[in-house]
Amino acid sequence: MWKGNSPGGNQGAAMEGTGGELGGQGNWGLADAPGLLAKASLPLMLPWPLPLVSSALTLLLGALTSLFLWYCYRLGSQDMQALGAGSQAGGVSGGPGGCSEAGRPSLRGSGEPGEGPRTEGLVSRRLRAYARRYSWAGMGRVRRAAQGGPGPGGGPGVLGIQRPGLLFLPDLPSVPFVPRDAQRHDVELLESSFPAILRDFGAVSWDFSGTTPLPRGWSPPLAPGCYQLLLYQAGRCQPSNCRRCPGAYRALRGLRSFMSANTFGNAGFSVLLPGARLESRCGPTNARVRCHLGLKIPPGCELVVGGEPQCWAEGHCLLVDDSFLHTVAHNGSPEDGPRVVFIVDLWHPNVAGAERQALDFVFTPDP
Repeated sequence: MWKGNSPGGNQGAAMEGTGGELGGQGNWGLADAPGLLAKASLPLMLPWPLPLVSSALTLLLGALTSLFLWYCYRLGSQDMQALGAGSQAGGVSGGPGGCSEAGRPSLRGSGEPGEGPRTEGLVSRRLRAYARRYSWAGMGRVRRAAQGGPGPGGGPGVLGIQRPGLLFLPDLPSVPFVPRDAQRHDVELLESSFPAILRDFGAVSWDFSGTTPLPRGWSPPLAPGCYQLLLYQAGRCQPSNCRRCPGAYRALRGLRSFMSANTFGNAGFSVLLPGARLESRCGPTNARVRCHLGLKIPPGCELVVGGEPQCWAEGHCLLVDDSFLHTVAHNGSPEDGPRVVFIVDLWHPNVAGAERQALDFVFTPDP
């Protein structure tokens, strides 16, 4: 047994006082252990009653749950409104009465099958499926495009000279002719491949007389005097044509912004015979830029986009926003021969990477 007194008097008194608080006496021993343990096991007294704390936590959890459910309701309501607007609007195609998909000799008309979804409702559903799989981050413009319709302000023809037939991406800088520096890498690559692409055209070319059956790989004319051979059609590779044009295919594989996995993406040779003309039309979207590499440019050829005239040059690229109203014509003589350009659809330089990924998902080519 240890006695809580010490020779120092004051120290002994302090120890005995402490012993008195814990065990009621100043002398501690093994017999006092059960009492000490009982005292130590007394419950901790909280500054607030336990039922009050529990009620506060329950109220806080309920408020957070209600806030989350309200947010989900608002998000779903907005999507349903967009889906309803798309269902009422129906399909937006670019047939003869509206704006067709391509300009110049186009690589594919928006009224043709396979160009992409035809209703805003379908675009909204696919966009929501993309967001569920990935995220809404960076999707502000794409979501507004799906909700607001194909043109600025929710309908086609608001700007007059820019009327994309299917998808209008808002707040996207748009000019009829895009500066070369906007796609410097791809422009320089195509221009350096000019000799190889021209040789490929010579290997697949024919007399374009129209009196003989179309050679293998050539598509039926879009209009009298307008022919095309596509390496990519609506985002799908055409293997047989790519094998026949190895130089052009190699150049396409090296491009950074080619829309190769999107129904808006086409690439191939476009031929316009003397006297042929394509009247005013618009492309399906302002999210792309069409790159024209001049291969054979005789006198008298003209391209007018958004009221601005331009002409091609052999071995040089011309970047065109074909969502603007445009016409193309070959006013030369029969002796001048056809106008030939190699056309590639590139992403608009101001469409962000996240937006490209989402649009590739929404407008993925049909299997």
